[in-house]
Amino acid sequence: MKPMGRRGFLAASTALGIGAGLSTHAIVSEVSDNETSDKTSDKTSEISRRDQDLPFIGTEETFSTPTLLKLNSINQDHIAFLEEIGLSDLGQRRIGDMDAGGLNVQILSAHTPSVQNVPGQRGIDLAYRLNRQLVDGPIAKYPGRFKAFATLPLRSPEAAADELERSVREDGFLGALTNGHIAKKYLDHPDFEPVLARAVALDVPIYLHPGYPADEVFKIYYSTTRSEYTEEFQDYIFSGSGYGWHQEVLTQCVRMITYGVFDRFPKLKIIIGHMGEGLPFYYKRIVNDMGEPTKDSLKKPIGQYFQDNFWVTTSAFPQTELLDLLLKYISVDRVMFATDYPFADIKEQTDWFRGVDLPREDKEKIAFRNAEKLFKMKVSVK
Repeated sequence: MKPMGRRGFLAASTALGIGAGLSTHAIVSEVSDNETSDKTSDKTSEISRRDQDLPFIGTEETFSTPTLLKLNSINQDHIAFLEEIGLSDLGQRRIGDMDAGGLNVQILSAHTPSVQNVPGQRGIDLAYRLNRQLVDGPIAKYPGRFKAFATLPLRSPEAAADELERSVREDGFLGALTNGHIAKKYLDHPDFEPVLARAVALDVPIYLHPGYPADEVFKIYYSTTRSEYTEEFQDYIFSGSGYGWHQEVLTQCVRMITYGVFDRFPKLKIIIGHMGEGLPFYYKRIVNDMGEPTKDSLKKPIGQYFQDNFWVTTSAFPQTELLDLLLKYISVDRVMFATDYPFADIKEQTDWFRGVDLPREDKEKIAFRNAEKLFKMKVSVK
């Protein structure tokens, strides 16, 4: 069977699920709710029209290169799929999609797991070349439309800290993006303190993007010996965007707090995507259950670190109910817009957010002002 790829698998899963489990009560409820839905739809349309002029900065926007595709793809079919959706396009196709959705700026980041697990001088050279490709390519060709997070050779932490500083000071990069564990270590490991210290000294954030699990974790959590239950890419998606990624990032966040990273680096700025990677759902549970065992080891209550050191983006989760839940626990001043392009449609995300029922001031903060403030930049309005 030909592999379907990420989008094909998700589309197939969605199609198979349509209508499943709908009870008679649910159908009747849907009919009776039509009038309310129509009123809600009318209000959404009105708000959307009011906010058509809203500028947007996309804070999690992915790209690749032929080298990265070869390094980080499962097989040739996977590469073909990623090329088909435009992952390696940094020209007119990407600009056209941005214009169609009204996305003014993309902050680019290299596709998971980039080169962070490549050891030694090869990893150092690959990271440098990747960063320079952005500067000499799309950033130069389309002024104001692209910014970037640095790719770092994290297997060599001192070199990674130096590349972070070089890319920020010389090339105007906005920080760095990491992808899950680095050779089975997370950023709370002492090895990475040079990178964290340099980020603080430069006053730039680190974006914690998900990464795929270590092989032994993959085998225990995300695979089965029953071949009849495994389709092409199923386990890959299960361990990644379908579920595992989001748990992985939230676990890393709690690790960084409970193991004292923010006590050692109180000004460290961390960004997480995908509407908080499950944080809104688990927030009260984490704060309540982890509060007691950490009260003597940490300098602040555990929940305070989420308020002081974290920013959250909306990438690929255009769901108002999740945004509402996120805003119950995280200040509107710490939420930023993102699309997760090209894995998610830009226009779908911007259309959704234009219709969200929030005060205009709050919508501007999420759409672009919080990013302007955090990254010390100004949105480029077409």
